[in-house]
Amino acid sequence: MSKPPVPITRHGAERLQAEVTRLRREERPHIVEEVSTAAAQGDRSENAEYIYGKKKLREIDKRLGFLLDRLERADVIDPQEPVDGKIAFGHWVTVDDEDGKRSTYRLVGEDELDLTNGEISWKSPLGRAVIGKKVGAIATVQRPSGPVDLEIISANLKRPSA
Repeated sequence: MSKPPVPITRHGAERLQAEVTRLRREERPHIVEEVSTAAAQGDRSENAEYIYGKKKLREIDKRLGFLLDRLERADVIDPQEPVDGKIAFGHWVTVDDEDGKRSTYRLVGEDELDLTNGEISWKSPLGRAVIGKKVGAIATVQRPSGPVDLEIISANLKRPSA
């Protein structure tokens, strides 16, 4: 049974590919060299550098496997201008909460979220609440503390200026 495609923006796919390149060309060869040096020191069973290096190699290989799987299944989506004002994957969405606090988020794939930059997963509670809605609509987000209503102020391809 094949795994489902993974929606991602072009920028997100490029970031994943850059991480693969960095792991393959820089980190993994560096750790392999450290493990070789540690192995040459003799008894590997009590050699902390060797044991740690092997563990680090397994972590890098696991991450590479994950990234390569995601890139293989990537469904690169180039966001389009909002059609009929409807919010879609890749859009920057500005919302006002019940207290009038304004926030802006971009709906991206699960593998590219960056909360410090306002990029959230389209599968997040907020993402699910606003996707497909029109500017001016009210979206109800379910939170652990209870639902909150958000008014959708705008949807754009480019991040609105502050």
